[in-house]
Amino acid sequence: MKKTKIAIVFGVSGQDGAYLSHFLLKKGYKVIGTTRNKSAKNLYRLKKLKIKNKIKLYKGEATNKKFCEKILSSKINEIYYLAGDSSVINSFETPDVSLESNINGLLNILQIIKKKKYKTKLFNAGSGQFYGDNKKNKYNLNSKIDPQSPYGISKAAGYWLIKIFRKNYNIFCCTGILFNHESPLRSDEFVTKKIVNVSKKIKNNQNLKLKLGNINIYREWGWAPEYVVAFWLMLQQKIPSDLILGTGKTYSIKEFVDEVFKLLNISKKNLRANIKKFKRKLDIRGYRADIIETKKKINWEPKTSFKDIVYKMVNDELF
Repeated sequence: MKKTKIAIVFGVSGQDGAYLSHFLLKKGYKVIGTTRNKSAKNLYRLKKLKIKNKIKLYKGEATNKKFCEKILSSKINEIYYLAGDSSVINSFETPDVSLESNINGLLNILQIIKKKKYKTKLFNAGSGQFYGDNKKNKYNLNSKIDPQSPYGISKAAGYWLIKIFRKNYNIFCCTGILFNHESPLRSDEFVTKKIVNVSKKIKNNQNLKLKLGNINIYREWGWAPEYVVAFWLMLQQKIPSDLILGTGKTYSIKEFVDEVFKLLNISKKNLRANIKKFKRKLDIRGYRADIIETKKKINWEPKTSFKDIVYKMVNDELF
C-alpha cells in the first residue's frame, strides 16, 4: 500500500499557502500548516477554500528554531517555505522584519534538514524583485542580481542559501523565482487588490476616487492557482534546480485599472494617479521572466490570460 505523503507549508494562511494546500490535499497529501496567527480573520483564505478543517495547524514562526525543530521532528516528505515577509513597501519601513523572516527562518529549516537522516525536499519562494530594474529584457537564471529594496536583498540571500546548502550538503532544495501572481485571495495591501476593492466601491458611489502612485510601472500578472502547481512540480524533479516562474508578458498598472473600470463600467474620471504619497522609493519600472528553462525542466507554463485574471478578481472567482 502506497504511503501517504506529508507536506509542511510554512505560511499556510497566505494566498500561495492556501492555494498550495488545496492542491496538495487533492493530490492525497497530509498537509501540516504553520501560521503566525490562528485567528479566524487570518485563516479566512483556508475557510474560503473549504480546507481549514483538513489541515493540521500550528501557530509559530520559522524564525523560532525550537518551533521548527518541534514540527520537523517526524518524517516530512516535502517542505514549502512561503512564510517570509512579502511586502516591498513594508521592507523599507521595517527592513529587520523582512531580513529576519526571509533569511533566518529559511536558514533554521535548512540547518534542521541537514541533520536529518531521512530525505526531505524543500521549496523556497524566491522573487523576481532581486533582479532589479530591467524593462527591455527578460530575466533568466544567468541575469545579474541587483535588488532595489530590503525585500529584494532578503530574497537574494535566501536564493544563495539554497544554492550553498544544495551544493555543500546534498540537500534536495530549490528556489522558485516568482514574478507577480494574483487572485481574489491576494492581500488587500497589494495594488491589484486595492484597485479591485476601491473600484467596486466607486461602482456604488461615483463620488469616490481611486488614488494611486505611478501607474506606468509594468508588471507580470500571473494566476496564483497555476503557480502553486509549479511549486509542487519543482519538488518532483529528479535533480533539484532553481527555476523562474512567470508569464513573460508585462502590462502596466494603468492597463490593469482600465480593464477593471471597463468591466465595472466606471468612468476614467474616477482615477487619480501620480499621487506622491502612494509612490514607492526606488520602484522597479518593469521586469519580465524568461521561462524557457522552466518549460523544459518541469513542463509548466501559465495558461490564464491577463484579461481573464482581471475578470476573475473582479468577480471573486477562486479558480
